[in-house]
Amino acid sequence: MARIFKKDEVEANTDRIVGTMGYIPPEYAIEGRYSTKSDVFSFGVLLLQIISGKKNTCLHGPNENLNLLEYAFEMWKDGEGMEFMDESLDDTTHSCKLLKCMKIALLCVQKNSLDRPTMLEVCSMFKNIENLVMNSPKRPAFSTREGEDQVVNIPNGSSEEIDIDNATITQLVAR
Repeated sequence: MARIFKKDEVEANTDRIVGTMGYIPPEYAIEGRYSTKSDVFSFGVLLLQIISGKKNTCLHGPNENLNLLEYAFEMWKDGEGMEFMDESLDDTTHSCKLLKCMKIALLCVQKNSLDRPTMLEVCSMFKNIENLVMNSPKRPAFSTREGEDQVVNIPNGSSEEIDIDNATITQLVAR
């Protein structure tokens, strides 16, 4: 999607939708509007696939009625994020980092593009993952439970604070 942009453009509209279903953000799928946050959404989906080892084209959960984004959110919200992780990543010494990766991915797949971080912010989050404090994600895009869009603070028993990250982000501009 990033290749579609012209110089100094941050948002635009298209006449036809292109891309792989499951990775397309809602604003692009519904309105044909793409932005710099479109690739962030796709990245979030990819990150959820990597940490779970699951396909985003299948249904998941106890009743197999949730897409990957909803399933990840439900597991995270219920404090069961480690059960979402691929077994090959099961490393108790890094479980906090894996949960933070899951939270970053959930922030990337927010329904409203304004709620998603920029890729620069995502990179900064990964760089500072040890001391990272982030916003809590809302219910992700393409959720069948639309009425439950509020922010959820999870009681996961970890020492992780859920707060607004007041760090300053410097935006880099290419020459």
